[in-house]
Amino acid sequence: MKCFYYLTSTLENTREIIDELHKAGIDDWFIHVLSKDEAGLKKVKIHASNYLERLDILRYGILGAITGLIIGMIAAALVNSTNLFGQEDLPNVAYYAIIGFFTLFGTWEGGFIGIATENKKISLFHDELEAGSYLILIYTKKVSEEMVKAVMEKRKKKVNLVAIDESFYNPLVGLKRI
Repeated sequence: MKCFYYLTSTLENTREIIDELHKAGIDDWFIHVLSKDEAGLKKVKIHASNYLERLDILRYGILGAITGLIIGMIAAALVNSTNLFGQEDLPNVAYYAIIGFFTLFGTWEGGFIGIATENKKISLFHDELEAGSYLILIYTKKVSEEMVKAVMEKRKKKVNLVAIDESFYNPLVGLKRI
């Protein structure tokens, strides 16, 4: 599955493009629009993007979990080598609990950082979105890629293909503009 990123300048263009995609058989579930004008999107019943697309919750959550895991392993090794709790041989479950605690805490903290951060992939289009443009995200299966390209080719004057995300499932992979 790929994600195609298209930029258009007006809400009317966005609505027309989405109507054409619907006529071509692309379901609303696979079309999301990012814009500063969320009220306008709701008014014309366009599926707006969700928090996972707008914010970097997943990316920072994963990075926080990895950081927490490393810190947890270091903390468990220190507890083991220093006999911090006065016992020479702690049960393994105690070490697993230490590692688990730090991993979960890192995930939690990473999620908070992600909530306060714009999505890394969407940040490439920050200036255009702030200027009032509309970013259309179209998630396509391999069988419908050509259909999406054909529909969007008809609208070439009103919409620009700005990026293709080959691995949109992976929040750690960057995105390059076309």
